[in-house]
Amino acid sequence: MTLIIVLAALAFLMFVAYKGYSVILFAPVAALGAVLLTSPALVAPMFTSVFMVKLVDFVRNYFPVFLLGAIFGKVIELSGFSKSIVSSVIKVLGPKQAMLSIVLVSAILTYGGVSLFVVVFAVYPFAAEMFRQGGIPKRLIPGTIALGAFTFTMDSLPGTPQIQNIIPTTFFKTNTWAAPKLGIIGTVWIIALGMAYLDYHRRKAAAKGEGYGDILVNEPAPFEHEKLPNPYLAILPLILVGVFNKLFTGWIPRIYGATNTFQLEGMKAPVVTDVTKVAAIWAVEVALIIGILTVIIFAFKPVMKSFADGSKAAIGGALLASLNTATEYGFGGVIASLPGFVAVAHGLRAIPNVLVNEAVSVTTLAGVTGSASGGMSIALAAMSDTFIKSAQAAHIPMEVLHRVAAMASGGMDTLPHNGAVITLLAVTGLTHKSSYKDIFAMTCIKTSAVFVAIAVYYIFHIY
Repeated sequence: MTLIIVLAALAFLMFVAYKGYSVILFAPVAALGAVLLTSPALVAPMFTSVFMVKLVDFVRNYFPVFLLGAIFGKVIELSGFSKSIVSSVIKVLGPKQAMLSIVLVSAILTYGGVSLFVVVFAVYPFAAEMFRQGGIPKRLIPGTIALGAFTFTMDSLPGTPQIQNIIPTTFFKTNTWAAPKLGIIGTVWIIALGMAYLDYHRRKAAAKGEGYGDILVNEPAPFEHEKLPNPYLAILPLILVGVFNKLFTGWIPRIYGATNTFQLEGMKAPVVTDVTKVAAIWAVEVALIIGILTVIIFAFKPVMKSFADGSKAAIGGALLASLNTATEYGFGGVIASLPGFVAVAHGLRAIPNVLVNEAVSVTTLAGVTGSASGGMSIALAAMSDTFIKSAQAAHIPMEVLHRVAAMASGGMDTLPHNGAVITLLAVTGLTHKSSYKDIFAMTCIKTSAVFVAIAVYYIFHIY
C-alpha cells in the first residue's frame, strides 16, 4: 500500500504538469497528500521541516545560477549578438545544411550559458526561414532544435554551465569538467545518431514530395538582414564564460582551501563554508558575471535601451524556473522519507552495477517529474550516499558518477509533460501529434548515450 501511495503521488504530479498546471502549487499538494495517506499526524511537520527546508536549500545553492544565466541570455539577445551568431553560422554552412546549422547554433548558445528556453525563441525564426527556403517540413524543426539545445550541451559536454551539469557537484564534490572523455564520447554519439535520424526523415519527406507544409501557426516574419554586430565580437562573451569557468574551477579551491572559516565582530559564531561543495557553483557564477559585463561593455547602447524591461522578464523567468525545480526538490525530499519510497529505492538498488543503477534511477525520476534537474535532485538527495559507497568499493572515481548522473538526467526527462517540450511546441506553433515523435527520438538517443559512456568506462577505464 505504501508503494502505491508513492506511485500515485508521482503520477498525480506528472498528470497535473502535463495538463499545464504549476508544479509550484501542486508539488506540495502531491507530497503532503502522500504523507496524509501514510501518517496524517505528520503533514504539518513534514511540510515545515522537510519540504520547505529542501526547497530553501535548493534556492540557496542554485538560484544565483538561474538568475545570472537568465540575465546573460537576455543581454545576449538585446545586444543582437545571438542574431549575429545565428546568421553567421548559417552563412558559413549554407542553406543546404539547414538542419546542421540550427543544431550547431543551438549548441553554441546553450554551451555558452544561454538558457535553452531563450535559445528556442532566438533560433526558431531562423529555423523557420531556412526550412521554408529549403523545402524541409516545418514539423522537423522541434526535433532539430531539441538535438542542439536539449541534449549534449545540456549535460554531456564537460564544462557546460547548464544547471544539470552543476547539481552533481554538490553531491560528489566534483566540478563541471568532470569525466571529460566520457562526456565527449557521449556527445559524438548523440550528434552522429541525431543528425542521421533527422537527415533520414528529411530525405524520406523529400522523396514523398512533402515540402514545408501548411501548418502556419506562429509563423515568424521573414528574416530581415539588418546590420548585425561582428560575429567574432558576438561569440566572445560565450568563449569567456567557458574559459573563466574552467579557470575559476581550479583557482577557487587554491584560494580558499577545502573549507573557509570567518567571523566578523557582529557574529556570535564563526561561519564555516565547505568550499569543495560550492567551488563549481562559484566558478560558474563568476564566469557568467564576466560574460554579462563583456556584453554590456561592447554593446552598451542597445542593451541599456531595453535593459529595464528585459531584465525584469529575465528575473521573472529565473524565479519561476528555480522555484519550479526547488518545489520538485522539496517534493522529492518528502517522498524519499516515506516507507513507499524505501521500497522503490530498494528495488533500484537491486540493479547490481552502481553506474547502471545511478543512470536508471536518475533518468526514471527525471522522466516521472518531467524535469532533468528536478529528477536528478530527487534521486541524488535520496541515494547519493549509496552511490558513493558503492563507487568507492568498486574504485570508481566520483567524476564518473557525476557525468553519468548529469547525462542520465537529460534522457527521459523530455516526456510529453516536460516544460521545455511544451514551450518548444508552443513557440513553433506545432503539436505533440505532429512533432513530438522526433523530440522523443532525441530523448532515446540521449538516453542510450549514457550507457555507451558506461560501457566505454568499463572497457577502457578512461574518463
